[in-house]
Amino acid sequence: MWLTAQRLACLALLLLVGSAGAHDADILYAQLWRPEAGKPEVRERITLTADTLALLIPADADGDGTLTQADLDARAQALAVGIWDAIPLSARGQPCTRTGTTARIREAFVELGASFSCAPGELRQRFTLLSLLPPNYKVVLGSYVQGEQGQRFADATQPTLVVSEPGQPERQAVSGLLAWIGLGLTHIFEGIDHLAFLLALLLVGGNWRRVLLLVTAFTVAHSLTLGATALGFILLDDTRTRWVEAAIAASIIWVALENLLLREHRHRVLLTFLFGLVHGFGFASVLSGYGLDDSVVTGLFGFNLGVELGQAAVVAVLLPIVRLVQRRPVLHQRTVRGLSLLILSAGGYWFLERALG
Repeated sequence: MWLTAQRLACLALLLLVGSAGAHDADILYAQLWRPEAGKPEVRERITLTADTLALLIPADADGDGTLTQADLDARAQALAVGIWDAIPLSARGQPCTRTGTTARIREAFVELGASFSCAPGELRQRFTLLSLLPPNYKVVLGSYVQGEQGQRFADATQPTLVVSEPGQPERQAVSGLLAWIGLGLTHIFEGIDHLAFLLALLLVGGNWRRVLLLVTAFTVAHSLTLGATALGFILLDDTRTRWVEAAIAASIIWVALENLLLREHRHRVLLTFLFGLVHGFGFASVLSGYGLDDSVVTGLFGFNLGVELGQAAVVAVLLPIVRLVQRRPVLHQRTVRGLSLLILSAGGYWFLERALG
């Protein structure tokens, strides 16, 4: 039993020393299409966060830490070399000729555009720039013609993608949905702050029925705000996103303090629902940074489903361990106190980092 408590303590230590930046957007979303079938003109649009762009080229021309439209205009040549030259496009084995580029600052992301002259037939693009990014980065490539059904995913191990003429949409739709589910799973497992919040809830969660109510309240709440934000009903700019992240840290502090100070937690379901609304904004900050546009439905559904599956997996692993510890009241009391103190420390660190950063 003591070994079981030690395992929980080790998990909490990982939470404490883990990265607090749990919601960095790690996707480049691209759309590639021919405005007129059979014609040589091909257009492409890529959306990415300013932080991702900074990993590829020094786009901040004046060095003030804020990316502006003037910075992008001044870095037109650097964008051509650092972005477009690093994602060569071809058709039928013949390189396409780039005929123009654009760069625009949007509310939550950067939008890059280019036009090409290509031979007829399927298009093939190799995203060599992925080798310059952290290994978790991916490219989502779609097309206006096929919309959400034409999505494909690339990463550093498989950087080449093909856009063919419309066909086999069902197979592509399933592939794209599974990829979004995988991204949701990745983000919940890498979301150290969300895991800390879940662990704090489970420590004093009570019986299986009460835990189910807590998890359901959290799920419904963050699904509401994630959906509302991803669909554009609620807008998150950089300032609001920063304070959402600080509020998530505050929710962790609050729950940890309650674990330490209160003997009964009759209001915990309602509190979990309210804090779940805040955590949903955190998940939404990931999707809003992708600039998904017409792919938002597939991205939202798949990403949220992945988050829920990951959350269920975490609960399925931790809850039996917590229940075992609860059978020994003295050990349970010490475990709750020790882990809650660690979670409180982590929440305090994240709050200061986010509120002051």
